Amino acid sequence: MINFKRILEDNPIVAAVKDMDQLNKALEADVDVIFVLFGNILDIIEISHKISEKNKIGILHIDLVDGLTNREIVLEYLKEKTKFDGIISTKAQTVKSAKKLGLVAIQRVFILDSLSFQSTKNHLVDECDVVEMLPGLLFKVIKELSKTIHKPLIVGGLISDKEDVMEALRSGATCISTTKEDIWKI
Repeated sequence: MINFKRILEDNPIVAAVKDMDQLNKALEADVDVIFVLFGNILDIIEISHKISEKNKIGILHIDLVDGLTNREIVLEYLKEKTKFDGIISTKAQTVKSAKKLGLVAIQRVFILDSLSFQSTKNHLVDECDVVEMLPGLLFKVIKELSKTIHKPLIVGGLISDKEDVMEALRSGATCISTTKEDIWKI
């Protein structure tokens, strides 16, 4: 299995792509990790092969793929038939099952208020490899969460410029994920 924590530490910008056009740009960008936030059951194999051919790490947001359900057999399918290195999900059981299968397992959480923040700190799945927190501009929350979870912390959402990236990293984020192509070049 890849040392994903080390890869994130060495590559503070993750390209998050919403369509095939953005994927093609990310494949040519100076990023090593690509989060795929689109697709359907018919094209995910091709998408994974494109990423693998460029020697990049591909992580599929399984909740956003048309035609897939959050069942263990789907994770087995992804592991056997695609070249994705891991998955992102908001569903704790999906993340737990992915990790058991040897996939990189990223738990995505949304911090909307103090209640969701406390719930995340208290009930975060131990079985995940990485936590992705949205939105990524909550710098005080990033600082506290990074000290609490003892896992790599990716932040994303609403990050718009280099200043946001630097502040998120200073606050304790391991790296940031973004669909903003200008930030991929930082």
